[in-house]
Amino acid sequence: MTTVHATRFLHQPIGAPSRLLLVAAAVLTLVVYFLPLWNLTMFAPQYPKGLSLDIYDHGLAGGNRGQDIKEINLLNHYIGMRDLAADDFTEFEWMPFALGAIGLLFLRASVFGTVKEVIDAVVVLGYVGVFSLWSFGYRLYRYGHDLAPTAPVKVDPFTPPVFGYQKIANFEVYSYPRFGTYVLIAVGVLLALALWMAWRDRSRRAAG
Repeated sequence: MTTVHATRFLHQPIGAPSRLLLVAAAVLTLVVYFLPLWNLTMFAPQYPKGLSLDIYDHGLAGGNRGQDIKEINLLNHYIGMRDLAADDFTEFEWMPFALGAIGLLFLRASVFGTVKEVIDAVVVLGYVGVFSLWSFGYRLYRYGHDLAPTAPVKVDPFTPPVFGYQKIANFEVYSYPRFGTYVLIAVGVLLALALWMAWRDRSRRAAG
């Protein structure tokens, strides 16, 4: 594709189906606020049912009506890890606004209706997603490495798993995405479909 053709494609209007997909993507992005993005669950002989922690874009929620997070923090105290607290996660301050802004970008793209606006929205969504995942991993690293030297129980510094399984002391820890992340993946699929439709329309015009 030449520069001229690429420029024309970027400013090409998108059709009604693509606009509807963008509106649906905007709605789904706002729905994410009410859904957990990630989950960490810990099993041990003394906790056969597990201790569960859900991570939202705006805070933390422990399983068993919030009791699990209290139990996790009690265990953290013994190994010198600081308590899990929403105030420690600056991500909870900006992520809801970031998702809201992304939803507005989708609506803007549906109104202005050109390929360029759709690509801009895709780039912003991808950047926020990658940065959030990196920030989550870095936060877990700091929690597992900034251990108090005066802790009653000594453990080697560790990093809880960002994705998958890891054995830490006598705990088996599982970390996996939850509904909110799958909704964001669905948003990405809708955007890809909207771009594909725009490309298909361009090919049809060229063939005609």
